[in-house]
This record gives sequence, C-alpha cells and structure tokens, in this order.
Amino acid sequence: MARANLFAMDGSALGSVELSDAVFDAAPNPVLVHDVAVALMSARRQGNASTKVRHEVRGGGAKPFRQKGTGRARQGSLREPQMRGGGVVFGPHKRSYRQKVSPHAKRKALCCTLSDRLRNEKLCVLDALTCEAPKTKPFAALVSRLSPDGKKTLFVMAGVDRNVILSARNLPRVSVRTAADLNTLDVLGAHQVIAVQDALAQLEERLT
Repeated sequence: MARANLFAMDGSALGSVELSDAVFDAAPNPVLVHDVAVALMSARRQGNASTKVRHEVRGGGAKPFRQKGTGRARQGSLREPQMRGGGVVFGPHKRSYRQKVSPHAKRKALCCTLSDRLRNEKLCVLDALTCEAPKTKPFAALVSRLSPDGKKTLFVMAGVDRNVILSARNLPRVSVRTAADLNTLDVLGAHQVIAVQDALAQLEERLT
C-alpha cells in the first residue's frame, strides 16, 4: 500500500496516510504521459489565425497597368500573391488543434504522474486547508512551510474555496486545482504537489 506524509497547516508532521496503489503506485509510462500532455496543450490552442487566399481578396478585376511599355514586370491582377495586399499562399486558416485521447488514457497518464511525484517524495497530504479571509501573506507562509525550496507548488482541493483561491492567486509559483479538474499538465508543471486529505477520496474514486 502506497503511503504519503501527512502535515498540518502549521507544518508539523502528523504521520502518514494510506493511498490507493491503483492511483499512486502506477507503473511509469513516459510515452503515454507525453501523448496526453501534447493533446492537452494542443487543445488550449485557439486556432483563430486566418488569411485570405487569392479569390477572397476584394478587387483585382482590372489589370493594374498596361502590359507593355512601363518597364515593369507584367501583372494581371492586384490579387496576385506577389502584389501588396494580395492573397496569401499557404497561409493559416481557422482550424481545431484538438487530438482525440480516450478517457482511459487521460486517467492512466494522471495516475502515472501522481505516482512519479510520490516516488520522488514530491507529494504530501495536508489534513485541512482553510482560510478565514482572502489574505496572501498567511497563505505564502503556509507554502514556505510545506515547500521551502520555493519551486512551483500545486494544491489539490476537494471543492472550490473562494478564500483559498483569492489568497493564492497573487503567488506566482502557486496554483490551486480541484480533484475533479486536475489533469496531467497540472501535475507535470508542479515541483511539489500538496493534496488536501478530503480530496484524496475524490481522486481515487475518479481514477479507479
């Protein structure tokens, strides 16, 4: 049975908690994790870039200047790609960059990344996470106690807590996610993962 260290909000150790082997002791699969990460990043692209091809450019029905006698190269239309304001050759058009990834592959990749963080002692459990008011300074002190190296830290919560989100949003190396919204990119982008104890049951139920 996989185990993770349990801490209180004041940084004191409270022992350890048992975790599901199916979620937190998955075999490494770098190829799957890479494929899912690429698909998630591709889904973030808007794909709104668009250019006009020759037949979409307005005007160009009349010949820009006479065929001979000007000393210039002959041109037949203002819509030619080599003309200023003309159509674009092989330019970008609106498209979707989404890649099809099965839900099973997404769950498996998330299990692999969470297991990797646990094996490298970069995942711990917090008994509770509450903020009486949206204050950045107390939350920054909490982060410094649980992640003293100052690298990127990810908090995983059971549900949305407005005070916690507002307290963490001004910290550049801290992010907050719920167990329902957590994905592989979130874990890969964090050096330290801190999961609230009541979020573990939701994660295990979602990923098994």
